[in-house]
Amino acid sequence: MGVSQLGYIAIQVPNLDEWRKFATSVLGLEVREPAGPGAPMYLRVDDQHHRFALYPGKEEKLIGIGWEVPTRTGLHDLAKRLQGKGVAVREGAKDEAAARKVAQFYAFKDPHGFPVEIYYGPTMEDAPFRPGRAHRGFNCGGLGLGHIVLICKDQHAAAEWYINELGFKLSDYIAWDDADAVFLHCNPRHHSLAMINECYGMQSGQVHHVMLEALSLDDVGRAYDMVVENKLPLIMTLGRHSNDHMTSFYMKTPSSFAVEYGWGGRLIDDTVWRVQKYGSPKLWGHQLVM
Repeated sequence: MGVSQLGYIAIQVPNLDEWRKFATSVLGLEVREPAGPGAPMYLRVDDQHHRFALYPGKEEKLIGIGWEVPTRTGLHDLAKRLQGKGVAVREGAKDEAAARKVAQFYAFKDPHGFPVEIYYGPTMEDAPFRPGRAHRGFNCGGLGLGHIVLICKDQHAAAEWYINELGFKLSDYIAWDDADAVFLHCNPRHHSLAMINECYGMQSGQVHHVMLEALSLDDVGRAYDMVVENKLPLIMTLGRHSNDHMTSFYMKTPSSFAVEYGWGGRLIDDTVWRVQKYGSPKLWGHQLVM
């Protein structure tokens, strides 16, 4: 058994105040304030307790990329299989699991050094999601948070590891200019994970971006207007991707990675899906600004 969705991202940040403002007024997320000194600020996106956990600290540091495993037995079996292949897997302490709001998790690093957490039993909420601004919500639930794109020296070897060890399936490829990216899925969302090579000055070990998919194209347009009118740091203009057909734009966050804010991504049916390679990442738009 492999993972079933991108569940959460835990990161240490030195600027909680900036993140609070950005999360509510720009992204439209629900903020849950820290319970005390050193406790994380949570960002809620759907019915799950949170999808982002922001820990206060002097410098930015990626703590964990959380991938859900549907059953406790599956979680234990996956951890044992990784240990048997020489991966240094440790079980998360009870207080760590309580902070992640999961029943149990294991932590390790992938071959490129990214901190990975596999978990079981996320905490769900009875109260409805309350966006930080007027918003119809996000396409999450069983599809997970969205997707994350990692920068790797050998993106193809990294993709093979995630396919072989965590149960991902290949979606497709895009290669353009000096860039070469591989896209993977673990549920019907076109991709929950992608790897791209070192290009355009990007360095291995960095997160390139995290994607949030809105339920309404109008919410994407309103967010785009907000970013442009307030002269917030825009990375890539509104456009549509060639492979997943997402209509989106990219903006800078208060941290080193970007957020892709989009709508209308394709879903994959593995019984009929055909892996393809694209020569451009876009059908239209997506002009580089930063």
